[in-house]
Amino acid sequence: MNWNTRITELLEIQYPILQGGLAYLAYAELAAAVSNAGGFGQITAMSLPDALALRREIRRVRALTDKPFGVNFSIGMFRSDQLQMIQAGMEEEIPAVTISGGNPAPILEQLSSTPIHTLVLVSSRAQAQKAEQLGASAVIVVGHEGGGHVGRDEVGTIVLVPEVVDAVRIPVIASGGIGDGRGWMAAHALGAEGIQMGTRFIATRECRNASIVYKNALLESESSDTIVLKRSIGQPARALRSPLTEKIVNSEHTTPGQEAIKNEISGKANLRLIRDGSLEEGFGWAGQVAGLIKDVPTVSGLIERMIQEAENIRCKWGNLS
Repeated sequence: MNWNTRITELLEIQYPILQGGLAYLAYAELAAAVSNAGGFGQITAMSLPDALALRREIRRVRALTDKPFGVNFSIGMFRSDQLQMIQAGMEEEIPAVTISGGNPAPILEQLSSTPIHTLVLVSSRAQAQKAEQLGASAVIVVGHEGGGHVGRDEVGTIVLVPEVVDAVRIPVIASGGIGDGRGWMAAHALGAEGIQMGTRFIATRECRNASIVYKNALLESESSDTIVLKRSIGQPARALRSPLTEKIVNSEHTTPGQEAIKNEISGKANLRLIRDGSLEEGFGWAGQVAGLIKDVPTVSGLIERMIQEAENIRCKWGNLS
C-alpha cells in the first residue's frame, strides 16, 4: 500500500513513523534501525557531552544506514553550548532536526538559511501556530498521555491533533498514546500525516542503553501505571510509577518548587533507572501507551507488524458501506 504523505516526502522516508528523541537512549544503533526499517530515526544531542561527541554519533549513524535520520535538540536541558551543538549538526549536514522542551525560536533562526528541515514538538494549538509563524517545516503534537514532557493544558491526543490540524497549514505529526498500527491509523483519521513514538521504541532490542529493569517495567505496566511529575514548577512530565516518582509527587504537594525536587528529577536520577536498573532510586519517562506494550521485538519486527495492522485496518475501512 502507498503510505506517502507530506511527511514522507519532506523527510524522504518510506513510512511516516518517527522515533522520539529519548534522552540518554536515542543513539546510533536505535536511530539507524528505525531508518533502515523505513521510518525516521533520531539521535539525542543534548545527552551527549559536547559537539565533538555529537559529530561522532552522527557519523556512527551514517556508518549503519544510508537512509535519512534526524537529531533531537531538547532545549529544556539548559546547555550553555547549545549553539555549538547545533553548529556541529549544520556542518555535518544532517537532514532534519526536532526541537523540544522550550522556545524553538533561536534554533529556527540559526537554521533558517540552511536546507535542514525543522520539526517542533508542541502541546497546544497556540504553540503550533507560533512554530509555523517562525518557519518550522512541521509540528509534532504531543497529547497529555505521552511520555516525558507534556502540555500544561492536559489535552489528550485525540482532541489536540485535529485542533492543531485545523489551525496550521504545515504538516502535523501525532504523538502520545501511539504504539501500534491502530494508533497509527487513528492519527491519520484525525488529520495527522505521520506519527512519532517514544515509549514504544524503548522496548525494542536495538534500544540497548535501556536497562532490562526499565524494559520489564514497561512490559508489566498498565496504562494507569504512570504519573505526572513537575506540575508544581510548570513543566509537567509523565513517568513510570516507582517509589521515587511517588516521593517526588508527595514533595510537590507539601513543598512546591524546584528546590524541593531538583535532585530527584535530575538526569542522574533518570539514569539510575534507565541505565542502572534501580526502580527504588531512579525514574524513567513513559507514556500511558506502556499499557499496550507486551514484548521487546526488533525495530524492524515492530514496524513490519504495525504496517500489517495498519493495512488490515485500511482494508476494513475500504469495505465499509
